[in-house]
Amino acid sequence: MIWLMHIAIGSDHAGFDLKQHIAEYLRSEGHKVADFGTDGPESCDYPPICAAVGKAVADDEADRGIVIGGSGQGEQIAANKVPGIRAALCHDLWMARMSRLHNDANVLSMGGRVITTFMAEEIVDLWLRTEFEGGRHQRRIDQLAQIDGSL
Repeated sequence: MIWLMHIAIGSDHAGFDLKQHIAEYLRSEGHKVADFGTDGPESCDYPPICAAVGKAVADDEADRGIVIGGSGQGEQIAANKVPGIRAALCHDLWMARMSRLHNDANVLSMGGRVITTFMAEEIVDLWLRTEFEGGRHQRRIDQLAQIDGSL
């Protein structure tokens, strides 16, 4: 079961259509969604948008974040520049599950040119409902926090 969350979401122009779809899907499931842009398909730069999503999560203004681009790769890199963010690029269910179980990923990155809307919904659902396993993985999360200065 997925409890209701506050999700920060953002995309560049290449991820705009998928972002719009996922934001509406999340709202229809009862989640609160904060949309950090972009607001249309015109070309734009993703780093400030993804950093804003990451900052919202790091500042506890959102429970989790989702960033979407063409491939999702640049968006993941940008979000990961924010201290305390562990963004994971996930284009399949196994990666989504493992990013939560072992890495406690708090931002999900996807590529609108890589996956279908159906697969994106499946990934988002699994990613939101998968709990961090803790245990031996917590030590590694703490080490990541030391590296980025968020601990």
